[in-house]
Amino acid sequence: MGKHDGRMGLVTAMVRTTFLVNAVYAQSGREHGLTPQQGQLLCVLMAQPYGMGELSTVLGLAKSSLTGLVDRSERNGLVRREPDPEDTRAVRVALTPRGGKLAEEFYNETCRRIDELPTSLDAAERDALADLLGRVVLDNEVPVVFLELDEAASSARKH
Repeated sequence: MGKHDGRMGLVTAMVRTTFLVNAVYAQSGREHGLTPQQGQLLCVLMAQPYGMGELSTVLGLAKSSLTGLVDRSERNGLVRREPDPEDTRAVRVALTPRGGKLAEEFYNETCRRIDELPTSLDAAERDALADLLGRVVLDNEVPVVFLELDEAASSARKH
């Protein structure tokens, strides 16, 4: 790679940011004994239990991949399957107490690390970045995989 003035195009910046955030997510997961997919599953379930179809959509996984992920997480005591109160043929996936505690620890550590990434930005720049990225996320209807810090704290207290 050659020298550059620190500027890059939008696509390059977004792709490299994705790699950066994924690396933080993976490192935090490893330290908590989680795969990135298990970390995502636990973070999604912090908000509420979900049916398998909903989880497949939110996590972007094929049903067979999701079933394996839920099976492994269930064997590790992190999630449980429970009857869906609205459909007796379906199940919902919920955090166990152990899974809820681990989800909260993983979530808090991952948030702390990601929050440290834009250290060269002042408060106004951080707010502007959050506003712009938030618009991109909302415009593209990205599923709620990660809660806001205050939402996660309130959700964790419910479990």
